[in-house]
Amino acid sequence: MGATDFERQLLSGSDGSDRHQADVLVIGGGPAGAWAAVSAAAQGARVLLADKGFCGTSGATAPSGTGLWHVPPDGSAREEAKASRLAMGGHLAEHAWMDRVLEQTWANVERLKDWGYPFPADDQGALRCTSLQGPEYMRLMRKRVKEAGARILDHSPALELLVDEHGTVCGATGVNRQSGSTWVVRAGAVVIATGGCAFLSRALGCNVLTGDGQLMAAEVGAALSGMEFSNAYGLGPAFSSVTKSLFYNWATFYTADGTAIEGAGSSKGRGVIAQTLQSQPVFACLDRADAQIRAWMRTAQPNFFVSFDRQGIDPFTQHFPVTLRLEGTVRGTGGLHLVDDSCATSVPGLYAAGDAATRELICGGFTGGGSHNAAWALSSGFWAGAGAAAFGRDARAVGSSRTALRAGGVALSSRGAAAFDSQEVIRAVQAEVFPYQRNWFREGDALRDSLARLDALWTRLRTSAPAATATEAVRAREAAAMLATSRWMYRSALQRTETRGMHRRREHGAADPAQRHRLLSGGLDEVWVQRHAVRDEVAA
Repeated sequence: MGATDFERQLLSGSDGSDRHQADVLVIGGGPAGAWAAVSAAAQGARVLLADKGFCGTSGATAPSGTGLWHVPPDGSAREEAKASRLAMGGHLAEHAWMDRVLEQTWANVERLKDWGYPFPADDQGALRCTSLQGPEYMRLMRKRVKEAGARILDHSPALELLVDEHGTVCGATGVNRQSGSTWVVRAGAVVIATGGCAFLSRALGCNVLTGDGQLMAAEVGAALSGMEFSNAYGLGPAFSSVTKSLFYNWATFYTADGTAIEGAGSSKGRGVIAQTLQSQPVFACLDRADAQIRAWMRTAQPNFFVSFDRQGIDPFTQHFPVTLRLEGTVRGTGGLHLVDDSCATSVPGLYAAGDAATRELICGGFTGGGSHNAAWALSSGFWAGAGAAAFGRDARAVGSSRTALRAGGVALSSRGAAAFDSQEVIRAVQAEVFPYQRNWFREGDALRDSLARLDALWTRLRTSAPAATATEAVRAREAAAMLATSRWMYRSALQRTETRGMHRRREHGAADPAQRHRLLSGGLDEVWVQRHAVRDEVAA
């Protein structure tokens, strides 16, 4: 079967495609991508940032308030913060990485102060820097990216990476959603900052987070790590996409007849909620918040209350239905494996930051919304940008003499005749990863059962027809990325025969000391999983 018109457009750069040169291409415009662009530009690199949405307004951070792992360097506060996280994550985090993130977060918050971010002050006038308001934060970061001299391509999802004849990443191709034209960027290095994969579960800000960057990276041979720690479910009203769960610490959970559900809670009782939801609705009421806490909630996360106000519900006095929405690797810790302090991946010229990269290094097998994730985004973004700039400057000397080869597979270079039904694929993946009885409460036979269907679906996709238009290509690649992610996470979950962090196995209910290691994974047609040692060290 010959190439489609869309394929020929990608290959030749014809039909109005935009062609660019850069030292560093950043794919993704959330906090990690923005910090990467600013950091790379500060090293003198020519930077281009391509965002799937509008940089500054898309992604999980932009519409929400988020906590920040901002801990003073004096006293024992940092050691206590590390100890808490180490235990919660199943002792898979590393002190050196936690120290680095705490220090870089502190330094970058000082930059935010200098740039004019409006941190609130307490009664003594000291700035409170343990949270960020997404709209203000990302508006400021977009401004700083532009002031740094980086160019932004908005509404421009990347489709595939480019590699040279030695397998070194040297750019990417993509499309512009508004014009329908394609773009090609030749770059010395690429930073993947595309976020995690929330499987289009309708969680707030997650509609663009489908694992695209991880798919592109895997196609050039990059490894992932911690993909078994990907079954994070966000708690929220059944009628709303807001999954900010902090306020549920003041909630009581009830059945439909008003009976309180014993053991149900946001932090440690979410499994009770999941178990109950399998047989009946669950309701919540923020009835344990006093007047002072209620007033603080309204100012801390005003968007939490929008859906309640629209429906005339008082969440402090009335019961409302809740649900758990899968947020996958957005609130999980799995992502691209990092091989050094610069956030380089296992493929030359390719770097990763934020939710696209593994957070096991600081969170082990458990994290939640904001806080450590936000600190990791601004720290790893900063390091990845600097690392990519150094690599990109070295590559600049070779310049255009490098041969650029397209690396994209499913929906781009497949050669079958069968049509690619993206919506069918998405629904099929969701049917395997959404149910609590399959993904929250995992069991070996159920994992194998799901993998049989997911593997068969991948085989079908590999022999499907390529996308005919830019719009079809974007959605097809999202579907393929979600499918690839589900296979990495379930194969990793099958191999970890214990309960550790957020990974729970019904038939292996306790942690196994012999399995205190990481699981690397990768591959597409044949998914592989292998053990990787945790670096043992003592706290400084």
